[in-house]
Amino acid sequence: MPRFLLSLGCACFALAAATSLFAQTPAVSAASAAPGSALSLEQHGQYVFRVAGCLSCHTAVEKGAVALAGGRALKTPFGDFYSPNITPHPEHGIGRWSLEDFTAALREGVSPDGYDYYPVFPYTSYTRMRTDDIAALHAYLRAQPSAAAQNREHDIPWYVRWRFFNWLWKLVFLDVGVQAEDSARTPVWNRGAYIANALAHCAECHSPRGLSGAIDKDLRMVGAVDGPEGESAPNLTSDKATGIGRWEKIDLNYYLESGATPGGDYAGGLMAEVIENGLSFLTGSDREALVEYLISLPAVHRPELAH
Repeated sequence: MPRFLLSLGCACFALAAATSLFAQTPAVSAASAAPGSALSLEQHGQYVFRVAGCLSCHTAVEKGAVALAGGRALKTPFGDFYSPNITPHPEHGIGRWSLEDFTAALREGVSPDGYDYYPVFPYTSYTRMRTDDIAALHAYLRAQPSAAAQNREHDIPWYVRWRFFNWLWKLVFLDVGVQAEDSARTPVWNRGAYIANALAHCAECHSPRGLSGAIDKDLRMVGAVDGPEGESAPNLTSDKATGIGRWEKIDLNYYLESGATPGGDYAGGLMAEVIENGLSFLTGSDREALVEYLISLPAVHRPELAH
């Protein structure tokens, strides 16, 4: 069961789709679409949409797949979960969802019909999102083309189908609430913390999990040996041997934008897709904020993640 929950917690952001899928949504530059700009609610929502990695999980990988129509297989040791349609279709998508319904899904992991979502949907991080970002994302999704694609049933064992266990799991491990600001830190640091912990939900993949499948709160961001799709997820703390402690700010900033490492190599595997399809769309100021937060994480040595 722990491997099942580990896979669920990591799958959404880790399973990024090909870059070509982004061509199916209107292009708005990161610089102009960032929250706080003078642009529309929908354009603000597109920025949140990109950074939060919604498209990759909610679009099937098959050629010709319709963006956001669901059907992407999220493979776990306990079966395959298929992402739902999040286009504004009134029957198969979220066309009838109110903003309150949408907020409850992200903040509390509960559907408009009252059933509890599996933690393959990273509401454990999305619960930290600000109200204005949730509203903007809702507006953006409702403005996308509607697709009459019926949601696929999950291919999972009978005992996993008992959603009552999702409710129990949330009761113990879900801390509902917006990301709190640290008054002892700068606005830049707080912005970076919000991006890392709420929008980009970095800890979902870059943290080890206990027997319950929940993230070990004392070891957030220290990396995971058995991460998404069997890949290890690097240590993001400032440890100089196994983390990012030897990286200069400018190097980390450029890496998040381009995937290029200080040594002349490039990010590979799932991280390459995460950067190309998500983090590369961050504004310069947001990328600097994310770097400021990451380099502040206390060093934790993880020899099992040394390369």
